[in-house]
Amino acid sequence: MTRVPGRFVVLAVTGSIAVYKMVELARRLVQAGATVQVVMTKSAAEFVTPLTFQALTHRPVEIEMFSMQDERAAGHVAMGRQADVVVVAPATAHVLAR
Repeated sequence: MTRVPGRFVVLAVTGSIAVYKMVELARRLVQAGATVQVVMTKSAAEFVTPLTFQALTHRPVEIEMFSMQDERAAGHVAMGRQADVVVVAPATAHVLAR
């Protein structure tokens, strides 16, 4: 993999049996020097625990991006502005249809 030091990658993991492959992708991105922020759907977390990604990326994993308790918290907006690239994978038919 090409070296990507200093790049901020948002890895949006969706629910599919292929989620386990994203663990390897996250590991390789970190090895290449990227900062990886994982965002998971609840469905994805049923296949691979968030703790797995947290251990690899050394960052907390976001599961529920939109919180009704704090409407002012717009973490998803800040994350999008900070990201050099956003990877949505695995791209299930459900996600692609959106």
